[in-house]
Amino acid sequence: MWLKPEEVLLKNALKLWVTQKSSCYFILQRRRGHGEGGGRLTGRLVGALDAVLDSNARVAPFRILLQVPGSQVYSPIACGELLNGSDVYWAIATVKLVVPWVDIQKLERTSNVFLTDTIRITTQNKERDFSMFLNLDEVFKVMEQLADVTLRRLLDNEVFDLDPDLQEPSQITKRDLEARAQNEFFRAFFRLPRKEKLHAVVDCSLWTPFSRCHTTGRMFASDSYICFASREDGCCKIILPLREVVSIEKMEDTSLLPHPIIVSIRSKVAFQFIELRDRDSLVEALLARLKQVHANHPVHYDTSADDDMASLVFHSTSMCSDHRFGDLEMMSSQNSEESEKEKSPLMHPDALVTAFQQSGSQSPDSRMSREQIKISLWNDHFVEYGRTVCMFRTEKIRKLVAMGIPESLRGRLWLLFSDAVTDLASHPGYYGNLVEESLGKCCLVTEEIERDLHRSLPEHPAFQNETGIAALRRVLTAYAHRNPKIGYCQSMNILTSVLLLYTKEEEAFWLLVAVCERMLPDYFNHRVIGAQVDQSVFEELIKGHLPELAEHMNDLSALASVSLSWFLTLFLSIMPLESAVNVVDCFFYDGIKAIFQLGLAVLEANAEDLCSSKDDGQALMILSRFLDHIKNEDSPGPPVGSHHAFFSDDQEPYPVTDISDLIRDSYEKFGDQSVEQIEHLRYKHRIRVLQGHEDTTKQNVLRVVIPEVSILPEDLEELYDLFKREHMMSCYWEQPRPMASRHDPSRPYAEQYRIDARQFAHLFQLVSPWTCGAHTEILAERTFRLLDDNMDQLIEFKAFVSCLDIMYNGEMNEKIKLLYRLHIPPALTENDRDSQSPLRNPLLSTSRPLVFGKPNGDAVDYQKQLKQMIKDLAKEKDKTEKELPKMSQREFIQFCKTLYSMFHEDPEENDLYQAIATVTTLLLQIGEVGQRGSSSGSCSQECGEELRASAPSPEDSVFADTGKTPQDSQAFPEAAERDWTVSLEHILASLLTEQSLVNFFEKPLDMKSKLENAKINQYNLKTFEMSHQSQSELKLSNL
Repeated sequence: MWLKPEEVLLKNALKLWVTQKSSCYFILQRRRGHGEGGGRLTGRLVGALDAVLDSNARVAPFRILLQVPGSQVYSPIACGELLNGSDVYWAIATVKLVVPWVDIQKLERTSNVFLTDTIRITTQNKERDFSMFLNLDEVFKVMEQLADVTLRRLLDNEVFDLDPDLQEPSQITKRDLEARAQNEFFRAFFRLPRKEKLHAVVDCSLWTPFSRCHTTGRMFASDSYICFASREDGCCKIILPLREVVSIEKMEDTSLLPHPIIVSIRSKVAFQFIELRDRDSLVEALLARLKQVHANHPVHYDTSADDDMASLVFHSTSMCSDHRFGDLEMMSSQNSEESEKEKSPLMHPDALVTAFQQSGSQSPDSRMSREQIKISLWNDHFVEYGRTVCMFRTEKIRKLVAMGIPESLRGRLWLLFSDAVTDLASHPGYYGNLVEESLGKCCLVTEEIERDLHRSLPEHPAFQNETGIAALRRVLTAYAHRNPKIGYCQSMNILTSVLLLYTKEEEAFWLLVAVCERMLPDYFNHRVIGAQVDQSVFEELIKGHLPELAEHMNDLSALASVSLSWFLTLFLSIMPLESAVNVVDCFFYDGIKAIFQLGLAVLEANAEDLCSSKDDGQALMILSRFLDHIKNEDSPGPPVGSHHAFFSDDQEPYPVTDISDLIRDSYEKFGDQSVEQIEHLRYKHRIRVLQGHEDTTKQNVLRVVIPEVSILPEDLEELYDLFKREHMMSCYWEQPRPMASRHDPSRPYAEQYRIDARQFAHLFQLVSPWTCGAHTEILAERTFRLLDDNMDQLIEFKAFVSCLDIMYNGEMNEKIKLLYRLHIPPALTENDRDSQSPLRNPLLSTSRPLVFGKPNGDAVDYQKQLKQMIKDLAKEKDKTEKELPKMSQREFIQFCKTLYSMFHEDPEENDLYQAIATVTTLLLQIGEVGQRGSSSGSCSQECGEELRASAPSPEDSVFADTGKTPQDSQAFPEAAERDWTVSLEHILASLLTEQSLVNFFEKPLDMKSKLENAKINQYNLKTFEMSHQSQSELKLSNL
């Protein structure tokens, strides 16, 4: 019976247990008084005590303890009774199990009747449960992080950049993983750039003037930011870019204000932090980073006689915008504005909504009154909480955002909430330069952009003329030029169109950067992995919050076909524009959490109708109709139809939902999801999504390859797994390789995984039936060169299995042809390791006759047989097949060496050696006959033509008198080497004369046993190679 581990001391005072067996991790103990026969006094006392105890308190006579090497503390993990008086139900055994991270499809915590808390690892064909952990939470967290790092590194390297500390797998520590997890949480929580590195997390308290007290929380210090988050979720959060910081000072330490520091920013606001541990070193580090940031973006002070140090205002010496939101208008210096106009005279100076203002259905007074009320509320909030990027972000501002940001403030607040304003101020002239560099360039991306320009909000007048279209073209093209990894992805046009409505062109560009690279990571790429991961997270949230709906719709993938656009376009493509911009308001303040909770609110509002729907089509119609009838009563502009207006052709009027009510419900009912919970769910579902892509790739590759080979589909699947695993192991354990050799999901399915020569050699040794001992590696090199048609040092799976198919299932002539090609260029090169000058070996003597004696005394003349076989082969040869070049003597000798090596340790080894010796002699003599004919005909061109006209046919010349040694070849060995040749037909005809050779090449070969051994030995081979390599490096370092 398994026990919950509890700490015990092995050497207890009562001596109640006796150790019977032990290993490095486990100890088997027997209770005194059990199984001792007569026993001693102590054993009798313990036995009597156990006998009189109640059955519920009685102790099992055997137990297993888990011991950690080097520790004095032990933990009982199992107990048991006797079986047949002597044996125990269980036994201690050590089992070694290797499960590659890249094979894991699901990693989860589960429980069942027998094991209360386990970690379940699901691979393609099996589920394994692990339990009895001393600290299961910690173990699961480490496993989750390792799985995420490995899978993203190997399967998602399209956009994933690994931390430098995690580049070497053997050097990864728990501390490195914790640091990475903390960094990712920090960047996700504050939505900061991916390159931002966290340096310190310190418990402290921040003075919050709106509550007139200090709020406890944590300070986060990174390369370019100081951030604070309160302990209570949503209470208070601030983001202080170091570029906005004027000074960081230590204040006098008092009992009321222990260890305080003051951070002053350029908008004449100071933030007071107290209760900072190790304050001196923290301030020193902050000042050093502040100095570095200001060095990268030099600033100077403007002071007047009336101003003191508290009223310092920064102006960039590079004439970039000074984003002081005094009245929430972004003011630029005159010189900067003029320079921008000079650089980009075609750039539109204002937000498009101001140039294409529309009149709404409401009266002007009504529209203005609602807008003025909102603006008044926001201005009151700015006075109390701040009006710059460094403002206090509290629950109150979230409520204001949920009501809808006023039209006049919307674009500027988007810049603040996303911190795009910092990027804009830090990169003066950057966008203008990108526009100039990208204009006029034509490529696939620009063609895609042009195709989608007129599909972007076509119902809005701003994009019904060239002004809006040109601005959209410049922003999308400039971003594609900035980030080629993403380039352009559909749905980016719709999002950018809305950004251009409310912000200037350059501001829209930096907002797009913030969305694509920080707020929606991995959304806009070739496979939209990030969007699919969030779709999977959304499905789990549906099961948790709307279980009845999830139960009714057994397959939530139907919902995913609709909800994917919710995430990719932030509801802009499926909701009227005047309503959808309120959703974008919430997104820029709360991030992806706002989209999750709004999606749940939409489903919850339609749950009753969805549960009564008869099929997926009806359910999708219900959602589309509901979303199309979401209105914004506070919008000052006229309604702008959505892309789904054609669904709304009902005879009866459909009820209208106000967007403010829907957003409020989403916060009240589903706003409890924290960033940490969402990131945890992303970890979990990213594994499933990535493995789903891998399964799709695998099935597509197999569908293409199966019709072209004779290998069984199940064996082909095993081969694909071995091929992919070999690639993965090399990518994981070896130093970063060229991008061409890595997994490239943008390539056709069959070419996504490619292996190099060394990886191919490993696989060849594991699965090829042509094992040649020490010669195997050389044969693998030649095979790789033969398969590498485009000379890029990489081959794909299709070429690999096509070669194996010939080796295992090809007819004899196909196998001989493959061997022949492996011993002529390009497979055999001048620099081949085993290809030196021709051998002069007595075993390859050409003085033997073409008549051989048999053991029974009969003689066999091979002349007639060979002549007839060559004629038959010439008739059967495909007319369209390209004729292979003839083989030289040097190449033929390598061919013979390979055959000798292949026969080693074969049951018919002696017969095969005798047969190949016979065939080799025949072929050497055939080559010399051809050599004599070519040398005698080389006097002159005319003489040669006459000789060829009168010469016998090739078949007849082969069997001329071979008893004499050609004098020319002895006098001119170089010429002999050059002119001696045999053809594929000669070799095949000669091999067919020996039945033992025919049997060898035609015998059936078992691929399944090879594959089973390969699965077992693939990791062992890699481990042996790595250990051998490390030993060699160690020896070199000691020299």
